[in-house]
Amino acid sequence: MAYKDLREFIEELERRGLLKRIKTPVSAELEITEITDRVSKFKDERNVALLFENVKGYDMPVLMNMFGSYERMSLALGVEKLDDVADEISEILKIPYISLQNKINLVNLIPMARKAINFPKYIKNPPCREVIEENPNLDKIPILKCWPLDGGPFITLPLVVTKNPRTGKRNIGMYRLQKYDSKTLGMHWHIHKNGAENFRDAKTDGAEKIEAAVAIGTDPVLTYAATAPLPRDIDEMVFAGFLRHKSVEMTKCLTVDLEVPANSEIVLEGYVSTGELRREGPFGDHTGYYSLADDYPVFHVTCITHRKNPIYAATVVGKPPMEDCYLAKATERIFLPLLKQMLPEIVDINMPLEGVFHDCIIVSIKKSFPMHARKVMHAFWGMGQMMNVKMIIVVDSHINVQDLSEVAWRVFNNIDADHDLEIVHGPLDVLDHSSPMAKWGAKLGIDATKTWPEEGHSREWPEEIEMSPEVKMRVNLMWKSFGLD
Repeated sequence: MAYKDLREFIEELERRGLLKRIKTPVSAELEITEITDRVSKFKDERNVALLFENVKGYDMPVLMNMFGSYERMSLALGVEKLDDVADEISEILKIPYISLQNKINLVNLIPMARKAINFPKYIKNPPCREVIEENPNLDKIPILKCWPLDGGPFITLPLVVTKNPRTGKRNIGMYRLQKYDSKTLGMHWHIHKNGAENFRDAKTDGAEKIEAAVAIGTDPVLTYAATAPLPRDIDEMVFAGFLRHKSVEMTKCLTVDLEVPANSEIVLEGYVSTGELRREGPFGDHTGYYSLADDYPVFHVTCITHRKNPIYAATVVGKPPMEDCYLAKATERIFLPLLKQMLPEIVDINMPLEGVFHDCIIVSIKKSFPMHARKVMHAFWGMGQMMNVKMIIVVDSHINVQDLSEVAWRVFNNIDADHDLEIVHGPLDVLDHSSPMAKWGAKLGIDATKTWPEEGHSREWPEEIEMSPEVKMRVNLMWKSFGLD
């Protein structure tokens, strides 16, 4: 199902009983965060999306926690479960040999691949321009201050649009924005992000500024696409078109040469000065700790457009599990087929919620040669944003990596600390506070696979305890008679 806009998704959430309207007056400073944090930690039907309709001092309602469960994340992507997207990608990635035996597959798969590509459509008079603010004023938007030590209010769910000045290629990423005053925001793009690369190229080329636009409150697929770790040359809106099986409607901005999703609730237009830095942060981040204050570029807002009666979409991050964890789990499942394409030995992966994306990944592999686990570790560390993963745990193919208890049992029992730990140095996520040096440090690989004699294990490896299949079958046939269910 492709949602036309955020409002259609809200209607679907409400129809399914997955959204709660909060009519009690609440403050955008800390109170919405505290309510949302409590709700996001519920492990039952109380964990719902929240629409705050009475935010003190503002006319706009605030939507929170719309992605905050596996059910809502799947619903946002229009699937029954997240693996459904991966299954579709797996089918498209099948490249059959051209032969008489597989000619039917070839005929079927080529149209499927063509159908997967939905380029954006450009429209005039979009909903996001129902209202044009002649004097743009950020004070009208209920931008949240989330945590007590935050440097100020932050826009936390923005789609930030820039173009590379050399190639003209568009990038849409999600970079938080700290509100300084009614017309300026801090642009927090990390050094490894494509938006930061566009900024650096503009600065190197001698430009005084780079144009930017910020879309807030889009169809949820578009919001997810802005968070996805796509290769540099893949347009996020083409990827969104694949996910929603329908082209994304885009429109030209009024004051900058950029395009934004036509059905956005709010659009900020402006520029980022290449010669200006301002203190940004601290910010209560998804690690569960505050990211420290630092100097970042400044986004100057020159125009604001929005829909009539706009809805402000936001999120809050902090100690997991929170809403951002489910966005990350969507990425884990969706990009698994691509990882398998590059590393066919992979069976499954799990990026635990507690690892907050970049701190831990567990991978099961079909081990076929000595030191195979090491090969997989180093392949991951050399792959895009995987370069930031601080800990990689490798287990054998029959291990369920989604069962953390089973993984822990294997790690605790199978490793020899002298032989099975791989420590390397390399890039770390900017938010990693544990390393003595910013942006780089030591990373750990744990080989929890069965150690082979060829890997230096001269002792006999014991057999795992398993009941015989015959006894299991006999007990299965008698089970009801025991009255133990």
